Amino acid sequence: MLILSTIIPNESIQTKMKDTFPDLNFIYQEKWTDEPLSEAEILITYGEDLTEEVIRKATNLKWIMVMSAGMELMPFKALEDRGILVTNARGIHKIPMAEYAIGMLLQYEKKMKLLMKNEGEELWDRKIEVGELNGKKMLILGAGAIGGEVARLGKAFRMKTMGVNRSGQPVESVDRLYTLDHLLEALPEADYIISVLPSTGETKDLLQKEHFKAMKDSAVFVNIGRGDLVNEEVLIEALETKELAHAILDVFNPEPLGKGHPFWRMENVTVSPHLSSKSGEYLPRTFAIFEKNMLEYLGAGKDFINVIDLSRGY
Repeated sequence: MLILSTIIPNESIQTKMKDTFPDLNFIYQEKWTDEPLSEAEILITYGEDLTEEVIRKATNLKWIMVMSAGMELMPFKALEDRGILVTNARGIHKIPMAEYAIGMLLQYEKKMKLLMKNEGEELWDRKIEVGELNGKKMLILGAGAIGGEVARLGKAFRMKTMGVNRSGQPVESVDRLYTLDHLLEALPEADYIISVLPSTGETKDLLQKEHFKAMKDSAVFVNIGRGDLVNEEVLIEALETKELAHAILDVFNPEPLGKGHPFWRMENVTVSPHLSSKSGEYLPRTFAIFEKNMLEYLGAGKDFINVIDLSRGY
């Protein structure tokens, strides 16, 4: 059986795969090429390099392991037509993304950007007003695995936690849950609005002018999900008219954020280059999921982790 991967992990992961599955043939290469692609039964990829043409050429393909959580670029119709199993790495982002979110909240409350600026200028200013996370309310858009971890860390700072998800089903560490239909009810209460929502037909341009008008003028919006959650012109207008205090943005539409873009220059915006999910533990965690699913694939084939509903795209 041939497993073809356009992700090239370090030597220790490659060795572990070989030792765990000695009868399987793993090929690691940066791009798809016709010969191994036509023979491969399993593909390992970040998903962004999959096209309908790749799927057509992979005539022996049975399963794709996508080593990320984002699925918006996948050729779902071609995969569904072939009945190909698709699994992803949902859940592995929760630790780095939650740490990023809390780190940015602390950075904002403790005025770290201003302190670093003053340090560079050798300026001693003890009149800076710093705040606390203690007692503040966070509203998590997309309260699932990642959102639950954000809420758990928020609880360590005695924050009050609210969440929004499709089902309204309870999530550990989230005090109160709303469905997306009731988002406008939740927004006025929140000091921090943190989005970890994926990109779907339901979430694209979800946040409109009315949502920012509903926020406290002291609220902070944090987006670590997907950049198409809000039209940037809507967000810029809300920031310029001070309908919210600050935006912390790790994702954009499109990416990378272009030079000269207003976000770079706005005092009430913090920009980072889509790295909230990055971690040295990323590939070890994703290949651990692949390993569990590979054992299932070779066995009963009934209990795969993170199976994607191709009709829904997640």
